[in-house]
Amino acid sequence: MATLTAWKFDSPTGAAQAENTLIELAKEQLINIYDAAIVEWQPGKRKPKTRQANDLTCSGAVGGAFWGLLFGILFFVPLLGAAIGAAAGAIGGSMADVGIDDDFIESVKAKVTPGTSALFLLSSDAVIDKVREAFAGVEAELIHTNLSNEDEAKLRDVFADEA
Repeated sequence: MATLTAWKFDSPTGAAQAENTLIELAKEQLINIYDAAIVEWQPGKRKPKTRQANDLTCSGAVGGAFWGLLFGILFFVPLLGAAIGAAAGAIGGSMADVGIDDDFIESVKAKVTPGTSALFLLSSDAVIDKVREAFAGVEAELIHTNLSNEDEAKLRDVFADEA
């Protein structure tokens, strides 16, 4: 079963540092990473910078369309007009169909703010003790949603990049 996690860091560079740790863990086969994305929100900026963490992803990655939609819902919808907001609500409902519920979205929106960063990760088969050890001393808050195998398959189908 895959797990979608969002790790919040209290600095704009924390997620990038965690990404480096995860690259090493993946090389040691201590975690399977299907896809990942980074949010870095500099103090004083109106919106964060986002990017897909290509060094972490494997061939089963959900792709940029998924991350773009999720980050659009998380960080840009409040700035848009009511009509677009209503459409985003419908899109948000479709996110729930793939295991990303409103509580997860609202929690991330409330916690990932200017001056922070976040790492969003779709992973499985983590050797928990080794991952915990690798992140010992790292100040991060973990927010997560577990996805069932069925929900993971839906996620891949909905957001697969077209060739």
